[in-house]
Amino acid sequence: MVRRWVARSGKAKFDSVLEFLSGQKTAEEICIEHHVPRRSLYRWRQQLLEEGPLIFERDREDSAKAAEARVAELERMVGRLTMEMEALKKASGLLNSRSKKDEA
Repeated sequence: MVRRWVARSGKAKFDSVLEFLSGQKTAEEICIEHHVPRRSLYRWRQQLLEEGPLIFERDREDSAKAAEARVAELERMVGRLTMEMEALKKASGLLNSRSKKDEA
């Protein structure tokens, strides 16, 4: 019997490994059903077990980067609003001084 191996997407690999780890199917059943070499399934399992914790590290890094970006955005907004407030104070002062001149 000649087996034809097919390139698998990340999701297909992940699903195959989950079936294997959960005991839903044996390695042999998965390999036959998905046309996957047994060594590939074991390699994917090892990769998932080794790199799985990195998913949560990336989440934390992404959250930190998002928080930093939000802080930078808020700092720019505060700076812009501060400049607008100063401009409005100056304009208000000019208008008040003109109205006082007109009253006199």
